Amino acid sequence: MFSKISSLGLFGLNAFPVEVEVDISRGQPRFEIVGLPDIAVKESRERIRSALYTISVQIPPKRITVNLAPADVKKSGTMHDLAILIGLLRSMECISKNLDGKCFIGEVSLGGEVRSVNGVLPMTILAKNLGFSELYVPAQNAAEASAIQGITVYGVHTIGELIDHLENLNPMTPTKPYQQPNINKIDALDFSDVKGQTNAKYALEVVAAGGHNVLMVGPPGSGKSMLAKRLPYILPEMTMQESLETTNIYSISGLLDPKFPIIKNRPFRSPHHTISGVGLVGGGSIPHPGEISLAHNGLLFLDELAEFDRHTLDIMRQPLEDHEVTITRAAGTITYPCSFMLVAAMNPCPCGYFGHEKRRCTCTHSQIQRYRSKISGPLMERFDLQIEVDPVPYDELSSKGKAESSEEIRKRVQEARKIQLERFKGTNITCNAQIPAGKVQEYCVMEEKAETLVKNSFEKLGLSVRSYDRILRVSRTIADLKKSDIIRSNHAAAAIQFCTIGWKYVPPMK
Repeated sequence: MFSKISSLGLFGLNAFPVEVEVDISRGQPRFEIVGLPDIAVKESRERIRSALYTISVQIPPKRITVNLAPADVKKSGTMHDLAILIGLLRSMECISKNLDGKCFIGEVSLGGEVRSVNGVLPMTILAKNLGFSELYVPAQNAAEASAIQGITVYGVHTIGELIDHLENLNPMTPTKPYQQPNINKIDALDFSDVKGQTNAKYALEVVAAGGHNVLMVGPPGSGKSMLAKRLPYILPEMTMQESLETTNIYSISGLLDPKFPIIKNRPFRSPHHTISGVGLVGGGSIPHPGEISLAHNGLLFLDELAEFDRHTLDIMRQPLEDHEVTITRAAGTITYPCSFMLVAAMNPCPCGYFGHEKRRCTCTHSQIQRYRSKISGPLMERFDLQIEVDPVPYDELSSKGKAESSEEIRKRVQEARKIQLERFKGTNITCNAQIPAGKVQEYCVMEEKAETLVKNSFEKLGLSVRSYDRILRVSRTIADLKKSDIIRSNHAAAAIQFCTIGWKYVPPMK
């Protein structure tokens, strides 16, 4: 007997429909799966055989052919197990009810349990768009799938439970639409705990308000990492669209927390400096997301920047400009989004004390040059802000007074972002850092004094066109924080101070 069951496949972030066709016919006993399955898909035969045995169902000694259509698209993973099993039972006439409008996703264990799979959220979105009325997923993935409105989701624990439901013997209860619980942020890192560093904290406020990239340079122990780890708590709240985009990436990577399957807080990724290029931008035989994609709509923090491999750092240059990374392998081409804020920290030299007021630098000139040359000029120009983080004086460190809290800073950041969203309404731009080069002068209108100041700085410092654009974008953000319609001279002066420190620490491009 022939049966057809609906399932879904996944390649990168792209879900696609899969028709599981099962045919049982006379012939030499054989169980074949065709339709470009990978090893994990082929191994489903043994999982299904054992799972059916647990509910006292034996596969008939006949020729069984399973086709995963479309047959010219590679199928990978274990997500088709449940659909193949249901199709087999349907062909064996163990299930008599109509299965039209139903879609099945899940891995089947040897004992008959239905195990979780990756990528349920993008597959659920596709199932809804294709018009399926019911979606059957592993119970562990049910909360994730239920975040999508307009489709009934059932969380399945065992195949016996599913069969009883489909035969109307013991109907299952649909999963309630997911609602994000209130999270007590008692462990949130707060800027009120940071002593001193007034200039650095203001620079990070500008970074958060405009979505800019920032490089912090300073001696060991000056607070660079401490400041970076508090930056996520002053970023504006994620929109629903941003939340779903980020959750999709974490879903296919298998990094979602079952208790909180929808990501509401902006990601903070901090890879070690030994990370490879594939780990950073993504890759593999079946390309998987890298750290820059896992930081989508959040921030990527690279501590000890000069310790990273130079080639690894330079492959980020194009994704930083395009906000997406395209990976091509034999299996196909995948594009992952990677709109993130790059936050980096480094010492001014190998020992860390070059330029320190009280401690002597022990590095030779060649050591300092070699250390700084690990960061190329083009990469340096991708940092909108380049700031010094000086050691905190004892008087400020021992002060018992509380500094401004993250919540107070975040309110100003939110106000600045509202101004930007209104300014860029009707475009795909969401913050000042994303203003394209051709639109910089249109959106960054300066008064005459500010224009003169920027011109003099451009000529005196020998800045590039990209540096000029950076100064204008940062000036626009500072003006937004001050709720000014145009960029004034004090806004431009602050931006120039934040944008040109790199020429002090990194050798100029040859």
